Amino acid sequence: MNKTRKIGVLYGGLSAERDVSLKSGAAVHAALSAAGYQAVLIDVGRDLVEVLKRKEVQVAFIALHGRYGEDGCVQGILELLQIPYSGSGVLASALAMHKLYSKRVFAASGILTAPFRCYGRTEPVVLSDLPFGLPVVVKPVQEGSSVGVSIVREESQLTEALASAFRHDEEILVEQYIKGQEVQVGILDDQPIGAIEIVPKNEFYDFEAKYSDGMAEHLFPARLKPALYEKALQVGLAAHRSLGCRGYSRVDLLVTEQGDCYVLEVNTLPGMTALSLLPEIAQKGAGLSFEALVSRIIETAALTTKVS
Repeated sequence: MNKTRKIGVLYGGLSAERDVSLKSGAAVHAALSAAGYQAVLIDVGRDLVEVLKRKEVQVAFIALHGRYGEDGCVQGILELLQIPYSGSGVLASALAMHKLYSKRVFAASGILTAPFRCYGRTEPVVLSDLPFGLPVVVKPVQEGSSVGVSIVREESQLTEALASAFRHDEEILVEQYIKGQEVQVGILDDQPIGAIEIVPKNEFYDFEAKYSDGMAEHLFPARLKPALYEKALQVGLAAHRSLGCRGYSRVDLLVTEQGDCYVLEVNTLPGMTALSLLPEIAQKGAGLSFEALVSRIIETAALTTKVS
């Protein structure tokens, strides 16, 4: 890509993950500038269209997380304005962000995912009606960074877990709890580049463990036997491709003692902070510095549809 083209680094935004996005965007902007690109930071609000036009942005690096950024909304705006952008397109972004529909795609593609039930706000959740027992995981259908996620080990914990999830969405998932190693697969240029294992200090890899230094141990490569490690890479790639993702992503798995790889979710705009996993996987698995990773990503910026 011609380095004189003006890149807008879209960050901040309107979601519950705004603070994380601010850090991701600042790091991406610094890396692009160091690599010689002409980049400008844009804190995304409801005036995004006007700001993009005023700043004469020609290419967008999307460093947003969560709703109105990772879910296809901003991608749709960029398609309409014919501004090439990093990462996945509208449909893949929307599917990946919506845990119910992504699970349906995984199931149709033969990809293992935890058994679940979906509930709306007015529907009663009766544990005895579930085809699986405690413990269960309760989560909003459309949030990232483990926002609103709880593990329910006793029935007395259910009410609080439901309230936490419904604070963030009108629909929630109640999933069977799967015990396994938390493994994250990095995808770059539509190929797996490595798998890292997370050992959180908390009960699971929650928001605090993800964004607080010292709250999780990162082990690269993941502690898996060679055949299972390769299987995890291929499951991650299959999940990425099943949703139609583009360029890069991070796929979160649970790998059991029996060798099963359960896909939790595909992150189409993974974190790009100092503690983020994709940059660590890229550095340790592919020898790419943060600056080189950011450059590789922006070089694949594109549109899904082009106006003739």
